Amino acid sequence: MSGKVPQRSPQVNQVGQLASRARNVLRGPRPEAVPVLLGRACALVGLLDVAAGVFPRFRHSRMHAIAEVLPGATGPFAAALSLSAGVLLLLLAHGLKRGKRRAWRAAVILLPAGAVAQFSYRHSVIGVLISLALLAPLLRHRDQFAALPDPRSRWRALANFVLMGAGSLALGLVIVSAHPGTLLGDPSLADRITHVLYGLFGFEGPVDYRGSTSWTVAFSLGALGLLTAVTTIYLAFRPEHPAAALTEDDEDRLRALLAKHGGRDSLGHFALRRDKAVVFSPSGKAAVTYRVVSGVMLASGDPIGDVEAWPGAIERFMDEAKAHSWTPAVMGCSETGAEVWTRETGLDALELGDEAVVDVPDFSLTGRAMRNVRQMVKRIERAGYETRVRRVRDLGETELERIRQAAEDWRGTDTERGFSMALGRVGDPSDGDCLIATAHKADEEPGPYGDLKAILHFVPWGTDGVSLDLMRRDRAADPGMNELLIVAALQAAPKFDIARVSLNFAMFRSALARGEKIGAGPVLRAWRGLLVFLSRWFQIESLYKFNAKFQPRWEPRFVVYRASADLPRLGLAAMQAEGFVNMALPLPRFLRRRTAARRPCAHRVAERDVRAA
Repeated sequence: MSGKVPQRSPQVNQVGQLASRARNVLRGPRPEAVPVLLGRACALVGLLDVAAGVFPRFRHSRMHAIAEVLPGATGPFAAALSLSAGVLLLLLAHGLKRGKRRAWRAAVILLPAGAVAQFSYRHSVIGVLISLALLAPLLRHRDQFAALPDPRSRWRALANFVLMGAGSLALGLVIVSAHPGTLLGDPSLADRITHVLYGLFGFEGPVDYRGSTSWTVAFSLGALGLLTAVTTIYLAFRPEHPAAALTEDDEDRLRALLAKHGGRDSLGHFALRRDKAVVFSPSGKAAVTYRVVSGVMLASGDPIGDVEAWPGAIERFMDEAKAHSWTPAVMGCSETGAEVWTRETGLDALELGDEAVVDVPDFSLTGRAMRNVRQMVKRIERAGYETRVRRVRDLGETELERIRQAAEDWRGTDTERGFSMALGRVGDPSDGDCLIATAHKADEEPGPYGDLKAILHFVPWGTDGVSLDLMRRDRAADPGMNELLIVAALQAAPKFDIARVSLNFAMFRSALARGEKIGAGPVLRAWRGLLVFLSRWFQIESLYKFNAKFQPRWEPRFVVYRASADLPRLGLAAMQAEGFVNMALPLPRFLRRRTAARRPCAHRVAERDVRAA
């Protein structure tokens, strides 16, 4: 009996593949892909609706067959309804893609309303069928639209008013200028803007048209103004869900976990930032802290607590992301953390950079490698500067307040920076174990902060380490304050039983280091050249070179992400969290001072003199 396995012919395999594809088509899209498909469909219909309502020639072009099945396309009322429906569908599209329940409810109401409008004004059966065809998958897959609302505040009403108002003004100018054949005279740009502004409020402006065009423009502008008013009022009066913050109970539980397991990760203490939220494992032995930025659920560092309980906390984190349709991501976790995250969630990991860690017993200013640092420190000391390194609990309240105020005033940017490696406060009574290194110059006339010239703040890293939080200095002080204080902290570390000090994080450190070596390939050299170019705006190369002065060991840090397509969005969210990009409207100045005491401040990872050094 032959042991050969009969082989299928290519024709049979091809028929099988075609049958499989046919079954997939008949089965329809996967349920999890439905929100994205319907969101894109609503965006397309919205764009066509806006075009049908704004451009009169569009309704008589080759796209007329498509425009005919959209909510309204002729007449003043129809143009206004088409424009309103288009704008609303565009606003709903993103929420539908993310599976938001409220966006689904709005679309379920809007589509039948559009169908009724079509039948009432145009008696279009085809338009009704198209609307119902879009409505059918929404109802069939309603279980895919269960995502909860994002954290929000009523400041979004102001943002909506500004953005919608600007968009309505721009779109209104297009509407006013889209009827050159019926326009009377040659109105100036100022007249057209005035006409738009009047029309948004329901009044007649200075621009005139022949025939019914004047009514069409008036109804369209009025519809834009009404949409802006309605959406702003809705955002202003809906129930407020402020951004998550760390509660006192959460902070106490995190401190208990850090007391037992805080020595594992140098970023552990930064989990105590009070503008983060937290999820705990079912056992309570591990936790993940995070912040939601632009729909990205951004965690930083490794989970807090017992490694064996990490999977439970990670599962809760992923469940929370799924419930709100947030994109899960982790910034700056260790190699162990990246392995656990990828194993438990199926996410991918990418090396982001390296953390500079100095082992105190091995640190010395002697030797050729430390010559530049040694010479700079000696020069600063000869200029009359002295240093003090103390625990926060050993400072008096008067001096602490002076240090807090100096750190606030010496911040180099209007926007606070820092998230993954920033505590966001200085001198809090609950942070008595934090270390503060200060530079003083007594032979000068005292300034608003006495003889204080520079500050370094370190947070605990277990019982035998500290991690650099912020660096601030008086702009009038001599360059080299950061080197002086880091050396002072390293030399004073044994007195505090500190054996390891974590310095700044250097992004893409390995690429910079390998790219400048002899024999580096063209791709690596090009990548390094791009990083050097970007260093003009972001301190990439300068931070690496600054950290390398102290001869540290480099610990790799990773970013964990869901898909490669999420990386641009994740990068933008991380830059927002770190304070390099500000997408929100700032608070009025009088409110900033009122909330300064309870608003957590982030740090600036490095000062401008790092690059000069």
